[in-house]
Amino acid sequence: MGASAQFSTIAGKVRNWGRWGDDDQLGTLNFITDEVRRRGAGCVRTGRVFPMGLALSEAEGIQKGVVPGRFNPVRTMSYVNVPLSDDTDWICANEDVVVMPLQCATHWDGLAHVSYRGTLYNGYPATAVNSAGASRLGIHLVDSLVSRGVLLDVARAKETEVLEGGYAITPADLDAACALAGVSIESGDVVLVRTGQMTHLRMPERFPAGGSTVPLPNMLRFGDVMHYMGLSSGLSMATAEWFHAHDVAAVATDTMALEVIPCEDAEVYLPVHLLHIVEMGMTQGQNWMLDELAADCAADGQYTFLLDATPLPFTNGCGSPLNPVAVK
Repeated sequence: MGASAQFSTIAGKVRNWGRWGDDDQLGTLNFITDEVRRRGAGCVRTGRVFPMGLALSEAEGIQKGVVPGRFNPVRTMSYVNVPLSDDTDWICANEDVVVMPLQCATHWDGLAHVSYRGTLYNGYPATAVNSAGASRLGIHLVDSLVSRGVLLDVARAKETEVLEGGYAITPADLDAACALAGVSIESGDVVLVRTGQMTHLRMPERFPAGGSTVPLPNMLRFGDVMHYMGLSSGLSMATAEWFHAHDVAAVATDTMALEVIPCEDAEVYLPVHLLHIVEMGMTQGQNWMLDELAADCAADGQYTFLLDATPLPFTNGCGSPLNPVAVK
């Protein structure tokens, strides 16, 4: 599969290889400095928290055989009520064991996730990833990911609950969402783009009536799962230049693929993945639950927050599950 003229042109404009040195393995996460984190901390006013991770559930996970090699987490018990002392009536313990693809639920795609034409970000060879994992660009190198988060509610900016399946989000759409939020994107921001796509999963209310701050079990009530996983709105190729121009550190969405599905050009499969991860070195996230956060942002007019989206440090991993948290 060859590259289209549009893809090649954009790739030439957004490539960050060598920008932070020939040995760089963090890409645009280099934009997150101490000052950026202080800016994020300055967004905290009420202390309200908004967790955005899907349930890690075998029975109700989102993987239904669409993405090759991905399945829902399998959690079992390694031991149950095992005595830890000679007195069997004293302390007993229980522990779990889990088997799961690292990108089966809410996750980051690390910089080793994809390559093309035999090359990873910053010119590392695709062979740097083998059966032992990623010897370069491993997710464990991201020892923290805390920054100012900005919600760009494209669905609300377009006055709809959910963008139509197959809609390609444009730079103008991102600008409109910035105008709605009253924010300017600054270097090091992590941008969360809401399409409303998760409505197809019929998420229950996370908090019970009465205003309790104790979250209910985060379980899915599946609606049109195939619609969520198949025909989907998402980022267009043109938005890569927008993220590049604004020095965005990372981007995440409430969709399975992050980019528009079906892809814009039949000649190039998953072009936004390649532009972001390989050319720009920009970490990207999928399956983030943004509806609750979006409703609160619309209610109080504050679309910025402190974001902790630190991945789990899987050595040589190509991605990581996480439960990102926005603090307002």
